[in-house]
Amino acid sequence: MADSQGLENCAAGLRRVAPIAEQHKVTVCMELLNSKRSHKDYMCDKTPWGVEVCKRVGSERVKLLYDIFHMQIMEGDVCDTIRENVEWIGHIHTGGVPGRNEIDDTQEINYPRVMRAIAESGFKGYVAHEFVPKRPDGLESLRQAVRLCDV
Repeated sequence: MADSQGLENCAAGLRRVAPIAEQHKVTVCMELLNSKRSHKDYMCDKTPWGVEVCKRVGSERVKLLYDIFHMQIMEGDVCDTIRENVEWIGHIHTGGVPGRNEIDDTQEINYPRVMRAIAESGFKGYVAHEFVPKRPDGLESLRQAVRLCDV
């Protein structure tokens, strides 16, 4: 189906869910994923599409899960995109590009810069690490990611 029809279908479905989320004070997050490499035919693959769904739903309890890994692949320009759309973002994921690997200096994303942009944007939600550790000790990989992202 066309992206426009999918957008309207998604908004219609989420408009039905939104009152329940509001009643229970939970936020429903629609994840931005990449359709270029991982999720063929996925419609919520660009920030403007996801933002438009949120606008059409019209609830503070329906937001985007901004996955930096996926949006680097689809759009790039991660820092400005977050700043410009922070009101629509409810949660953020990290992950190295390429390969959703550890967020170290082998990856193309400069995470300290991205984290500063997130902090400066006024984002009040959580940033979660979602990557595949290369080391056998995944906890050490997570510690490294936390240190790298602590701004």
